[in-house]
Order: sequence, then structure tokens, then C-alpha cells
Amino acid sequence: MKGDTLGESRFKLGCFFSPCVEINFPELQGLQLNQAYLAINAYLGSKGTDKANCLSASQVRDVKGLVLKREGKTMNDEYKGFKVWWKNVTSPNGDKSYQLTFHSRARSVITTAYIQYVVEEGTLLHTKNKKMKLLSNEQSIWRINDFEHPASFQTFAMDPEKKQEIIDDLIAFINGKEYYKKIGKAWKRGYLLYGPPGTGKSTMIAAMANLLNYCIYDLDLTSVHNNLDLKKMLTTTFSRSIIVIGDIDCSVNLTGNRIQKDNLRKNGEQSKEERIIVFTTNHLQKLDPALIRRGRMDMRIELSYCTYEAFKILAKNVVTSRFDNYLDRCGDHHPLFEKIKTLLEGTMITPADLAETLMARNQIIDVDGSLNSLIQTLERMNNYQRRQRHEHKEKQDRKKHKKYNIFGSLLEH
Repeated sequence: MKGDTLGESRFKLGCFFSPCVEINFPELQGLQLNQAYLAINAYLGSKGTDKANCLSASQVRDVKGLVLKREGKTMNDEYKGFKVWWKNVTSPNGDKSYQLTFHSRARSVITTAYIQYVVEEGTLLHTKNKKMKLLSNEQSIWRINDFEHPASFQTFAMDPEKKQEIIDDLIAFINGKEYYKKIGKAWKRGYLLYGPPGTGKSTMIAAMANLLNYCIYDLDLTSVHNNLDLKKMLTTTFSRSIIVIGDIDCSVNLTGNRIQKDNLRKNGEQSKEERIIVFTTNHLQKLDPALIRRGRMDMRIELSYCTYEAFKILAKNVVTSRFDNYLDRCGDHHPLFEKIKTLLEGTMITPADLAETLMARNQIIDVDGSLNSLIQTLERMNNYQRRQRHEHKEKQDRKKHKKYNIFGSLLEH
């Protein structure tokens, strides 16, 4: 491939004397990504890197070395003696497309064999160098970004048995195509993540995506104006993806009444197969039971305050990385662990807050210092929460006493 200005000028001059054909490959078809565009982008980006003067480099997760791509808006190619010219076009409103130009005498070869060759080669390259994507909606359009998040189930702070149950469920789902077909059920799985803020709902979704190598669709219902747009958004998602509707209790309330809740359920059921749908909420009790019944939300996952088992994982993740696997060597036998275990049984602290407490100090003091700092934080929180519970009980007792006094006065009169 050559991408020089002189070559482009010669090609255009040839088109002036001989009719040329142009084919456009837009990035989007309606609301859906054009698979041909992605394949062409991968094919053209990989060509001529050994001769090009301008390159871009990136590193794909789990792939050693750099992926080099040629930069530039135009480049030419040759297939079975016929020359073609590719141009990367961006419209004033930001829409992207590839424009393929060739002489009319090459129409039959280019429109059949060449385009098929480019798409097949590009698809292989795209799969090989695939980056996970995070897609978020602006009104009725999906916007694409590369997704890079270090979360994994190995480092996720959760009771090991509960964590393994979730992993087993996810693996069973991705291997369950024939099972779902046999029982006559759509190949989808719904997960409801609920719990206070800071308990790891977003991290759990990232760990799911990394485990399965699925893209994430972050669907903001407040940006979807009507049910027709919602249906289009859901039906244009790719297979092997996770559709996330965060804070579903707030989203449904903001988008309207019961009728719109019914449409959300129906549209979710009509989306394509091999999908995972995740709802998150901080307030389980606010959700319509019909929205989260079995068959829609197949697995409910409570993400609550930090337990002792979750603490041990966080300690190894956060502290061990700084102190040469010290905690790995001593395991559960560190003398301060028993004190922390007792405090955690009576203290509500989220995994995020606990990790932040460890991280805030672990660069400047030793392991014992980090753990002692955590103990001090837990003791302060424990004392504060005990006072709050005591004050709440006293307030309730005063209300009861006042109520009984009023009732007694009425009986006397």
C-alpha cells in the first residue's frame, strides 16, 4: 500500500478520463455499528506499517507487544491488477465512513471478491486485536470508548464461596447455548446487584466483563425520550455483551409511570441473545417486584458492608503489594487480624472505605502501621454508629412514651 499525495493525484487524474465508482461504508447503520466498517478499519490500519512514515501504537490487554497502525486519511491498495483508493471521511456532524473508489472496469472484481477479501481479513485482525468496549448512550446514539479496568474476581473483596457461586453461574451461562435452546428459553441472563454505595457494584460489573471478555453497554434511561428509542437501543446491541442499567430505581422513576416500566421489561425481553442484563440499585425495597422477578433477574447479588473474609482479600491486594507478600506469609495469623475481625462484626464499613483507609497510609508506614491505622478508623466508626443507634432508640422510646401519655389522658377524660 502507498499513501503518498502523488499517487492520489494520479488516481484522480485517471478517474477524470475513465468513470469511477465510489462505495461508502459508514460506521453506523441507523443506531447499529456497521461490522464491515470495523473490519475495513482493522484491515487498512494494519497495512503498510513497515513503509509508512506516520504510525500509531497501542497495546491490547492480554497481548504482548504493541499493535502498530498506519495513520493518514487516504491510502491505495491493489487486488488482481486493479488499483483502488481508500479514504477515511468524517462529516461535519462527526459521522465517520470509509470511501472506496475504483475504476468502473474493475466493478465486478472489486464488488465481489475484493470487498469480501477485505472484510474477511479485517474481521480476523479485529478479533485478534480486539479491545473491550464501553458504550454509553447520548439520547439514542451509542458512543464507543475503549474499556480498560483492572477488576477481576481474584481481587474482588467478597466471601470466597459466594464469589465462586457467581463465577460458576457466569461460566454456565456462556457455555449454555444448547441448554437454553433445549428448554426453549432465550439465551439471556439477568443479574440484580444491590447494596449501599461503595460496596462494589461497578467493580463487580467490570470483573464480569473481564472474565467473559464482553463489551459493556451503559444504558442511561434518563437520556431515552420514548419507548421506541429504548427498543432501538436494546435491539442494536451486540452479542456477547453486558447491558447495564444503573440505579434502576431512580431511572424508572425519572422516565415515568407503570406503563413505561412494562415497556422496559418487554423491550429487555426482546433484545438479542447471548446477553447479560444487569440492574443496580441502592434501594431494593423501592423496586417494582414485577421488574425483578425470576426470569428477568435470574440472580440477586447482595453487595453489603465489608466482612472479615472480604477484608483479608483487600489486605492482600492493597498492603501486600507494598510489603513483599508479608501478609501472604503470615496468612490469618497476624496478631492484629483478630482485633479487626471483632471490630468488623459490629461496624458497618464499605469495602471502598476500608481499602481507602489502607491505601492512605501503606506507602509511608509498615504493615503493622497500616493495620493499626485501620483499627483506629474502625473503632471511631464503631463508637459513632453505637451512639447513633442509642440516640435512635431513645428517640423511638420518647415517641412511644408520648403516645402512651396522650392515650392515657384521653381515657381519664
